[in-house]
Amino acid sequence: MKSATCNFDDNFVIGAGGFGNVYKGHMDNSATTVVIKHLNPSSNQGVREFQTEIELLSKLRHLHLVLLIGYCNDNREMILVYDYMAHGTLCDHLYKSKKPPLPWKQRLKICIGTTKGLHYLNTGLIDAGHNHVSTMVKGSFGYFDPEYYKRQQLTEKSDVYSFGMVLFEVLCARPAIILDLPEEQVNLVKWARHCYKNGTLDQIVDPNIREEIAPECLKKFGELGYSYLRKNGFKRSGINNVLWGLEFALQLQEEAEMRDQCGGGGGGLLPAELASLSIPPLHGESTTNDDENVLRSTANSDKLKNRTLLSKIMNPTGR
Repeated sequence: MKSATCNFDDNFVIGAGGFGNVYKGHMDNSATTVVIKHLNPSSNQGVREFQTEIELLSKLRHLHLVLLIGYCNDNREMILVYDYMAHGTLCDHLYKSKKPPLPWKQRLKICIGTTKGLHYLNTGLIDAGHNHVSTMVKGSFGYFDPEYYKRQQLTEKSDVYSFGMVLFEVLCARPAIILDLPEEQVNLVKWARHCYKNGTLDQIVDPNIREEIAPECLKKFGELGYSYLRKNGFKRSGINNVLWGLEFALQLQEEAEMRDQCGGGGGGLLPAELASLSIPPLHGESTTNDDENVLRSTANSDKLKNRTLLSKIMNPTGR
């Protein structure tokens, strides 16, 4: 590991976290590039977290999860070695670098792939009969599920909450917390929820993709993100429904683009078109109102899905 990072030279650091520094390393005579997480002796995380990460990640093999290649536990040195993702993080492509902005449909597909990875984690690693994992609160500020913070219990719904945060991060191309913004905009979760309730979600969309998003797709995407961020975990969708919802949002986008190509309109996001969608003002956390809105939205989605499928049967197209 020392050889791969030139004795953990700072020039090889590509990130840092609660565990310690993260290095880019070269192994097998520079033929293989890896990511190396090196435990910081002063870190709050230690042997228990190190062993847990190895036990869990060594079981994982999935297209949408970073692969754990190996580890080192020698002479108090604790190191984790991962496959290197050459294209960087999603944040790099959204707001942390000068990379070209990701197209809207590509962002949607990235979210769908992430959901598949989360589904695999939740169905493959949680033992039958256990609906949560007890743990001390750890994670990135701004992504915490409020219930996890209070109860110190991780559940599938905790992941759903954090993923809802990521959805708005993808939509708005900004981090979870920006301290130098006006108070109401500092926390993206609160700001996005406020804008959704007031029907002004289009105003916080990343300007680079605003003209690409079909109004009906934005409405569905905002509805999904808002529902995943409910304070009451019981009211959030399960991972299976999260995947279905995003795939349906992608279908809405592709249908709109198809109509646009055929000269039927339905292209980018226009304020007048968005207003006509009548995004439901989900004020408060009332069980009755929320359930009615969810049922109404689901019914409308099913009608549109059925209509789309019928259209494809009557007018089949190659894929």
